Amino acid sequence: MPRPVTLFTGQFGDLPLADLAPMAADWGYDGLELACWGDHVSVGKAARNKKYAESRRELLEKSGLSLFAISNHLAGQLVCDLNNDSRSDMFAPPNCKGKAGAKRKWAIQAMMDTARAAKNMGVNVVNGFTGSSIWHMIYSFPPVSDEMVDKGFKDFADKWNPILDVFDKCGVKFALEVHPTEIAFDIVTAKRALEALGNRETFGFNFDPSHLHWQMVDPVKFLNTFSDRIYHVHMKDAAVTLDGETGILSSHLNFGQPGRGWDFRSLGRGDVDFEAIVRTLNHIGYAGPLSVEWEDAAMDREFGASEACEFVKGLDFPSSDRVFDEAFGD
Repeated sequence: MPRPVTLFTGQFGDLPLADLAPMAADWGYDGLELACWGDHVSVGKAARNKKYAESRRELLEKSGLSLFAISNHLAGQLVCDLNNDSRSDMFAPPNCKGKAGAKRKWAIQAMMDTARAAKNMGVNVVNGFTGSSIWHMIYSFPPVSDEMVDKGFKDFADKWNPILDVFDKCGVKFALEVHPTEIAFDIVTAKRALEALGNRETFGFNFDPSHLHWQMVDPVKFLNTFSDRIYHVHMKDAAVTLDGETGILSSHLNFGQPGRGWDFRSLGRGDVDFEAIVRTLNHIGYAGPLSVEWEDAAMDREFGASEACEFVKGLDFPSSDRVFDEAFGD
């Protein structure tokens, strides 16, 4: 059977879930991947109130939708982020504003609660970010020593191992979306992140080809490298638009602005080779959802979400149990 096609609700966090669910069903989705912000999921409440947790799933079921995963990127980011400027204030409660330590303490508790919430909601995968204490060192000037980088991966392990202990107790896996600003943003750093955690099985990846593509990292190679760690899949497209003047670092230009060297695109309108990705997912035996994370600054999001669902359903296909010419002997 083709994999279920779901919609990540993060880009629709301003809409009440009771309004979004029937819209997603009308667009053709099989389920939702609920973001842990807006009114979609309160992880603190879902961790402690099983009736509330079950109500999230029941709300989806009223529209004929299923729930396969929840995602808490915002709290996850603050676990290892330096939290030393106002950008991350919006992710945490108001009483944490401007307080790096308070934001981190809240984030660690929120991620532990996310594991408990997932268990109460009946899902076994949480997607999200980890943050990174060394992302600002990505370009080695002022000079960055190997010891500084090593310290960053140790900091990640020290902060995330206790969180992952709670995930283990809950029987839930954490899937990092490999992404710039996280401890793992390409194949090399993903390997280092796994090594830093002692390759514990609880920690794997939410595969999102868009973030790899614009870095010129082969998404198919990522899938083959981590074939046993692909716990969830985001379907998201991107286009590289370098023209001799634009730069791959985007020139401090926001998404959708002319002059960027790359941008996110609605599915099928960028450069990602989704045909190769689906074939590789079949090869590695991934049977989970294909979750649309819709982003395109130049397109109406309701039009785009509907179009993206149709694109993914038309693209996906089940794997074969035989080579075609084996039928000659039947």
